[in-house]
Amino acid sequence: MDAAATSAAWPRQAFASTDLIEGVRQRSIERALADPQLPLWPEPVRGVPNGVLRSALFGAIKRGKRRFIEREPIACLKGVSIIYTGPRLDQSDLDVWEGALHQARTVKLGNRIEFTEKGFLRLIGRGGPRGNNIGKSDREWLRKVLARLTATAVEVTQGPYTYGGSLIDEYFRDNTSSRYVVILNPRMKALFNRDSYTRVNWGIRHALIGHPLAQWLHGFYSTHAAPIPYKVETLHRLCGSESGERAKTDAERHKAMLGWRDDSLIPALCALKNVSSQAGQHFAWEIGGDGLVCVNRDPTASQQKHLRGKTARW
Repeated sequence: MDAAATSAAWPRQAFASTDLIEGVRQRSIERALADPQLPLWPEPVRGVPNGVLRSALFGAIKRGKRRFIEREPIACLKGVSIIYTGPRLDQSDLDVWEGALHQARTVKLGNRIEFTEKGFLRLIGRGGPRGNNIGKSDREWLRKVLARLTATAVEVTQGPYTYGGSLIDEYFRDNTSSRYVVILNPRMKALFNRDSYTRVNWGIRHALIGHPLAQWLHGFYSTHAAPIPYKVETLHRLCGSESGERAKTDAERHKAMLGWRDDSLIPALCALKNVSSQAGQHFAWEIGGDGLVCVNRDPTASQQKHLRGKTARW
């Protein structure tokens, strides 16, 4: 083949290769959306997309008035992108969203999820140890959170997929019987592929209620089969902390960061270590002189399998 023929063939080969890759990608997307059934994880855990747990979407923030965000990028780990519109969300909002996903795993996404107010509040651990103290304030709180989650617009990209929509598509409440019907978008299935979501230990998370940063850290590190060191500043950014927001100088920001480390991060890591130990799970941590937070924890069975496969490939 002469030079002219060879040079003419190269563009065709390049286009063919691009078309092949695009075809594979498209078929992969179609398979992901063909069956809007969430994985059927067991009762003691909650399934959550990794991208959500590795971001400030559900932040470790204080109670009070919520700032409204309009199409702003949310702090995430590399490999995840979240653009968000809506009121800031916290860890209690995540409890409700996790509960809705937990209920939805028994039906196909897009179908009706039905529950009573009391039953759902018990599911997410409200109203005392056995849910016997559920009152009007709990019911009002649930109504506010469901409205808040429905009013959101998120654009979550993790891996080859992007989900754009609300966290809860719609809900209906019968005020006479206090029964709810909730519907989640079937396109959300794209965030629950085999390696793109984590099964979070609900017992540990529930035991950390009232400690939002400890809950966030638990979810974040649950996504790591073998945690790598992170800077204190990185964890501060990823958890969505509002501490130090008013600092204007480098000195003020440094002082605020040290205060957050000592008054928030260290107590949260201690709480997570204690609760994990009570649950029979190993969790150890240290903050080095270089400001790196090093964590060692027991990987889950599926994470152990992932690590073995990774070692075998090497």
